[in-house]
Amino acid sequence: MTVPPEQQAREAELAHRVERSFDACTNPRLRMIMTALVRHLHDLIREVRLTEHEWTQAIDFLTRCGHITDDKRQEFILLSDVLGSSMQTVTVNDQACGDATEATVFGPFFVEGSPQIPVGGDIAFGAVGEPCWLEGTVTGAAGEIIPNARIEVWEADEDGLYDVQRGDDRIAGRAHLFTGDDGRYSFWGLTPTPYPIPHDGPVGQLLRAVGRSPMRASHLHFRVSHPDYRTLVTHIFVRGDQLLDSDAVFGVRPSLVKDFVRQPIGTPTPDGRVIPDKTWSRAQFDIALAPTDA
Repeated sequence: MTVPPEQQAREAELAHRVERSFDACTNPRLRMIMTALVRHLHDLIREVRLTEHEWTQAIDFLTRCGHITDDKRQEFILLSDVLGSSMQTVTVNDQACGDATEATVFGPFFVEGSPQIPVGGDIAFGAVGEPCWLEGTVTGAAGEIIPNARIEVWEADEDGLYDVQRGDDRIAGRAHLFTGDDGRYSFWGLTPTPYPIPHDGPVGQLLRAVGRSPMRASHLHFRVSHPDYRTLVTHIFVRGDQLLDSDAVFGVRPSLVKDFVRQPIGTPTPDGRVIPDKTWSRAQFDIALAPTDA
């Protein structure tokens, strides 16, 4: 669509006036963010020649995102995730530091205050799924051992649901533990399986409208922290999962794809646990943390 020069000038003048409205802001960072937001928003409106009806639809969409959000469901995080905004923010802030493990999206299902388990403990707490033994070492990016690093882990069960989605007060599929003096950790969890992000709300309607799937590749969440190192929020993914190239929130990084090796029924476990009637899997995830000033 060709826009006459006089119309372009009117639109540019308005965008400029809105940008200048932030000139008195005494916080330089806030002023920079707001003027950039206005500039890009006005550029979008002018580029696509947004109609008033479409703008009303956008306001209604955001309103519905707010209405469905509560203390257990965050639709705006889902929206940020499916637009790639969450992953882009992680990418901007997770600057490379030697061999430090890469970060990925936080997701909407983390809960503070998970139960503590010992090294070798079980995070399932009754969640259903194939048992999985996970182990590894936490080091600094230069290879130094990190004892007493806090590792928080959470995951969905084999039905693709996190405990907070169950509608009761259960705690399952999440816990935290600390590395030993040798920097090592291990625990029992569940073999990750693919699942859809919540798609019964506005974000799900958006995905259906644009022909996108709500499915996430199989993964297990980690948050690893220590006072002397940069906190890491990441996942590990299952090698061979068909969804690795189409993860709904763009969270997959090749370095985070790991081998989950299925063990035959009756195979002895590393800790002597008896699993007589089903298969189990095992995976190794060695974690390297960047220093706090990285």
